Amino acid sequence: MQVAIFGAGCFWGIEETFRRTPGVVESVSGYSGGHVPNPTYKQVCTDTTGHAEVVKVTFDPAVVSYRDLLEVFWKSHNPTQVNRQGPDVGSQYRTVIFYTGEDQAREARESKERLAASGKWKRPIATQIEPAGEFWPAEEYHQKYLLKRGLDNCHLPTHDGD
Repeated sequence: MQVAIFGAGCFWGIEETFRRTPGVVESVSGYSGGHVPNPTYKQVCTDTTGHAEVVKVTFDPAVVSYRDLLEVFWKSHNPTQVNRQGPDVGSQYRTVIFYTGEDQAREARESKERLAASGKWKRPIATQIEPAGEFWPAEEYHQKYLLKRGLDNCHLPTHDGD
């Protein structure tokens, strides 16, 4: 098994999207990229801890590749928005890929370059690509949040370059 960590706005939707992806063994909502140990949702929402809402994806590379997961990531949010996603605003909602090794770093950068060159978005791709640090699982009530409520997404990205 391998691990990938993605931030694409509110973690509820991206967790559900990855949970439904064949080859994904587990998707866990949580926090990464900040400076406060074991942060709470309340702390992260103050936009002062430096954390992003993220999903830690455990996957079987024999079934789904990291490159395929990157494609799911790009299609699951608007990667041109800075520190926001839809109605959610703050650095905790930034678009970010936390890589766990040099192969992931290379693939993430190449994937971002391909998307930027594709012309799919009018504005520049804002997604940050950073080394993975500590991952802190979110509180239990955030896990499988949409599934527990019979929903399959929070909001879908628009692809008109906005």
